[in-house]
Amino acid sequence: MSKVTVVGAGNVGATVANVLAHKDIVKEVVLLDIKGDMARGKALDSWQQAPIDYYSTSLVGTEDYADTANSDIVVITAGIPRRPGMSRDDLISTNAKIVTSVTKSIMKHSKNPIIIIVSNPLDVMTYAAHKASGLSDKRVFGMAGILDTARYRAFLATELNVSPKDLQAVLMGGHGDTMVPLPRYTTVAGIPVTEMIDKDKLKAIVNRTKKGGGELVKLMGTSAWYAPGAAAAQMVEAIVKNENRIFPCCARLNGEYGLKDMFLGVPVKLGANGIEEVLELKLNKSETKLLHKSADHVTAVMEVFNKMGVA
Repeated sequence: MSKVTVVGAGNVGATVANVLAHKDIVKEVVLLDIKGDMARGKALDSWQQAPIDYYSTSLVGTEDYADTANSDIVVITAGIPRRPGMSRDDLISTNAKIVTSVTKSIMKHSKNPIIIIVSNPLDVMTYAAHKASGLSDKRVFGMAGILDTARYRAFLATELNVSPKDLQAVLMGGHGDTMVPLPRYTTVAGIPVTEMIDKDKLKAIVNRTKKGGGELVKLMGTSAWYAPGAAAAQMVEAIVKNENRIFPCCARLNGEYGLKDMFLGVPVKLGANGIEEVLELKLNKSETKLLHKSADHVTAVMEVFNKMGVA
């Protein structure tokens, strides 16, 4: 695979493009935005970084979808970011129209791309892109779980005073306050985290993770971008290298976990064809209840989208 398009040259999109360029795994990254000069400027700035940080990936900025022709992978970050006091769901009306329009424009120039959604509210925007694209549900999915588990692991690394490299975790459900971190599947260098931290501290970290995006919005007045951008780039890398990595992603469920015809965060195997497999963990009753509660919330927002008649 040699060409990746990133739609949206704001903080998140520009970070995706820059991190991807540093990985030096694709020939070209196209950064597209309705503000063409901003996209051209950020792409040029990243290209001028290449001799310093030693990568060969070329970067092109544009507002013309024709420049995205024959993209292997498309990362959609376009949309308005959250601001203080806004929930992810408040964004649905504006961002649904943007994501649907962007997806249709992409499909005019690329036959069978893999599409990764980063725009919020994530689960429903992934659903919107899937409907607009007509692609297999293995080729349209969302980035949320990697970011959420990264926050969870970062908080645990701080609390335990260990390297974040040694933290492994699984997190499921919708991208928002109803997400379901799974302490039972969280380890530190293979050691169950429950053996290294008391229940109250772990519960506090789980709650902080659920509100991790909102914490950053309060601090900065806008959504985060370094970690989200790096998370999307990591997904692209797994696909380009056909690594079959196990990541929590927003994927379409077709009966797994007792859920059907909806997009929700679950562990998947990510490789050259996109989602190679949805992994079905053996959840206990409590975990299943939390997952279904999260699914109910996502379904309610999906119904709001369907009533808008955007697609």
